[in-house]
Amino acid sequence: MRFAKIVFLIAGIYGIVVIAPQYGMEDVIARASTPITHPEHFYGFLGLCIAWQIMFILISRAPDRFRPAMLVAIVEKLVFVVPVYLLYARGRVNGQVVGFASIDLMWAVLFTISYLRTPSASVVPNASARRAA
Repeated sequence: MRFAKIVFLIAGIYGIVVIAPQYGMEDVIARASTPITHPEHFYGFLGLCIAWQIMFILISRAPDRFRPAMLVAIVEKLVFVVPVYLLYARGRVNGQVVGFASIDLMWAVLFTISYLRTPSASVVPNASARRAA
């Protein structure tokens, strides 16, 4: 469980450090790629990413309790990785985007290892079941 605690805590902190500054970088990002024509999608995406980083930190606090959420966290990483690799194969994104996707692939692998190494939370019998025994 220690492995999962460390992995998810580092993932959450890393994600916040990487994502949060983008709130003030709309113009820079637009100049580097294409104009942001739907700012609500851009800022909504950043907000969703920040929410997931908070979830990763929450998982790090009690990996056995939040073990099922680890599966969703793996999916959260792969829904970016898979399309980016497919888009790259078609020449629609550049290598820099693939680099960021590869970091997410690394997190997906570490999340999978964390899931496999974390036992399920034990079910604590309720008070009435203890009295009956």
